[in-house]
This record gives sequence, C-alpha cells and structure tokens, in this order.
Amino acid sequence: MDCRRVLPAIAAACFIGMVVSQTTLTPAVMNTTIIENVTGLTVTPVTFSSTTPGCLAFNLSSCEPCAPGSQYDNNTLLCTCCSDPGLCAFPGACLPCSRGFYQPLAGQQQCLPCNRGFYTNFTGSPLCLPCPAGTINNNTGQESCTSCPPGSFASQQSSTSCAPCALGSFCNSSGCSQCQMCPGGTEALQIAARGCTPCRPGMHKASHQTMCQICGSGFYQIHWGQESCDICPENHYCPSPDVNPIQCPSDAFCPEGSLSPGYCMETFFRKSGDTCELAPVTIALLVIGGGVALLFIILMVLRRRRDTDGELTVARTPLLRKERPQGRYYGLPCDAEPVYAGW
Repeated sequence: MDCRRVLPAIAAACFIGMVVSQTTLTPAVMNTTIIENVTGLTVTPVTFSSTTPGCLAFNLSSCEPCAPGSQYDNNTLLCTCCSDPGLCAFPGACLPCSRGFYQPLAGQQQCLPCNRGFYTNFTGSPLCLPCPAGTINNNTGQESCTSCPPGSFASQQSSTSCAPCALGSFCNSSGCSQCQMCPGGTEALQIAARGCTPCRPGMHKASHQTMCQICGSGFYQIHWGQESCDICPENHYCPSPDVNPIQCPSDAFCPEGSLSPGYCMETFFRKSGDTCELAPVTIALLVIGGGVALLFIILMVLRRRRDTDGELTVARTPLLRKERPQGRYYGLPCDAEPVYAGW
C-alpha cells in the first residue's frame, strides 16, 4: 500500500518539474562588442532553436520584426527564441530606444545615437529632432539642446556652436536666434555684448548706424545718448562739439554753424551791422593813392608829347653842309657849290 501511494506522488513531481523547466525564462548568452560612434554596447545574440528547452512554451511561428523606435532585446526568450535577429514573438517584447537614441527602421538589433545638432527627449523615438534656433548641441546621443548664453546667438536649426554678437549689436538673454542692433544714441564697443552704452556728449548715432559719430563742424551736443547733433545758433560759435555755444563778441561775425568768430581786417575795415565796411583811413589812403597815380599818368603823357615835338623839330632842320673849301665871289666868301635846303 505504501509503495502504491509513493509512485503517483513521484510521477506528479516529475511532471510539474518538466512544465516549470519549459516555461521559465532562461537568460540568453550575450557577446558584447564596442562599435564606433555608439554610446553603448552592441549585443550579439546567440539564437536559440525553437526546440531549445524553454522556447517550446511560446508560439514562435509568428515572430515579428521590432517596430521603428525599438530594438531587439537579447535578454528575453521572447526575442532570442526567434529564428532571425531583430524578430521577437510580438512587438511589445522589443526594447524602446532610450532618450538620445533613435531607430528609423524595423527589425533592427540596436538604436542609433542622435547626431550633433539633434536630440530626442522621449523613449521609442523613430527619429531625432533638430535643435531650435538659439540652441546648440555639440555631442551625439543627447536628449536636449543647450541655449546660447547672453551675447551670442544661433540663427539656424541643428547648430553645433553659438556665434558672438557683432559690433553694434547685443543679446541680453539666453537662447537668442539673432542679435539686436543697438537703438539710436547707444552703441556696443565690443563683440559678444550683452547690452549697449549711450553715446558720450559731443557724439551721436542714428538707429541705422553701428557706432557713435563725432558731431560735425559747427554742431554740438551736450547730452548723453542722443541720435543727432544741434547746429550752433546765430551770434554764437561752437569751438568744441561737447560744450555749450559761446556768445559771439560784439566786434565779430558769428553766422549759424560758426566754429569760431570772424573779424573784419583791422585798420582797413570795420564792422557795420552784418558786414564789413572800409575804415576812414582806408578811404584816405585810396584817395591819396589815386591822386598819385593820376599825377604820374599826366606826367607820362606830357613827357611823351615833348619827345614827339622834339622829333618833328629835328626832321625840319636843313641838311648839314659838307666840309668844302670856301670860295670868293665878289670878294665875299661863299660855298663852291650851292646847297639845296629842301624848301
């Protein structure tokens, strides 16, 4: 009687052990190798046959490829028991890609890291997103992008570095996609500026200009941060663009925009209203000079006339006689030959 009771118990125990051995998930053997540009380990599975103990409990006739955004799981019999790598008993048995990794194809054994300038911040991603403008990513396999610091910008998507703001522009916050031009009356004297400084007195800057400019000749500006300069008013002069206009002296001229006072020539001219006129001494000198010049002309005319009269007198004088021996005619001396005088 005791033997009959023991044998059925032993048979039941053997049957239960066989069932448990077929349904227990046995870890698969892994062979790990490192590949370039992948931040992780590549798992090379050892494929089990469908007749391997433990695989008989699954329906392996309908193994499916892992969906995009997931990879083959080498740690479960649900995948290792399938005949081809990349196939699992059902898609839910595959591992989703971790953050920073993606897989656009189905039936793949591993996920790929996002390239520089791209990211993915959720698991099971079939693709990576480009970093928005104003952010960068300089490494692979990242789950987020970094904002550009103040004073720099990134104008395009998927940027890997930030560029400093140029002269005359600024960015006072992080994540700038463009630097702003300094408003009128202000400037940025260095690159990567976080703010603008006002123009100094004597200088100005319009909104379209990059740097502050010195006021032109005859203009002034005594305030900070101005867009334009003021012209020096009439009866004032402005020797420096950063000082107030100076009152013009009473004996000088200062039209609008004067850099310095203008004076009439001393001794010869004097101020009369808004113009210069001849001084009395100048008039006297002109009269005396004119009289002397007129007298000189009269003398020259008289001398010329005298010279002309002398020439006429010489022309009318009888011809000179030749030296001949004197003869006598009736006891009186006379020339041997008569001389014709021309009359």
